[in-house]
Amino acid sequence: MTALIAARGLTRVLPETVPVTLVKDISLEIDPNSFVAITGPSGSGKSSLLYLLGLLDRPTNGTILVEGRDTGPMSEAERARTRLSMIGFVFQFHFLLPEFSARQNVEIPMRKMGRLAPREMRGRAEELLDALGLADHRNKRPDQLSGGQRQRVAVARALANDPPLVLADEPTGSLDSQSSEQVFEILRSLVRERGKTVVAVTHDLDMAARMDRRVHLVDGMLAEAED
Repeated sequence: MTALIAARGLTRVLPETVPVTLVKDISLEIDPNSFVAITGPSGSGKSSLLYLLGLLDRPTNGTILVEGRDTGPMSEAERARTRLSMIGFVFQFHFLLPEFSARQNVEIPMRKMGRLAPREMRGRAEELLDALGLADHRNKRPDQLSGGQRQRVAVARALANDPPLVLADEPTGSLDSQSSEQVFEILRSLVRERGKTVVAVTHDLDMAARMDRRVHLVDGMLAEAED
């Protein structure tokens, strides 16, 4: 089986006056239809690794493969197309556009992709929101939604282009315990019911223990990987 996404000798160094190494010589493979936690203390490189895997940042050394394809030689336009089609992102803070409704926010990645007609985009956005329990909130702006509802809209937006991979950076970090559990169950259902791969950075070790696999970082290096 070809890994959905793989890192080979991944290193990222910030070229400051005194260089700062964010991640160092990380090699790992993420299989299709898996639920993976990235854990580690603050400053261990968790988010940096996620941004590299998501093609939001380029490594100083090493290679990232998406379905076996080397992303290193890609132009910025190719990387952007790959992100749009292959990867959905959920962050700790929802980053919804405040002037748009929930439905319009979910439509944004589809508009960037440019594959669907406006009616099709609207229908898909509504279908995703309905599936996440937000049928009655489609036309509300983010400031009219609770924190948990905003994060569910962010999940719907991540799924807009039906990507096989969802990357989540502390997706429950700003939520209360009840909303955190709801978002966790949604992410787990993406794997169990929709066949997605979800990779989530989390400080919550109880949550990580309920996932299929844990990748643990210390000082920017891979300390352990538990299947």
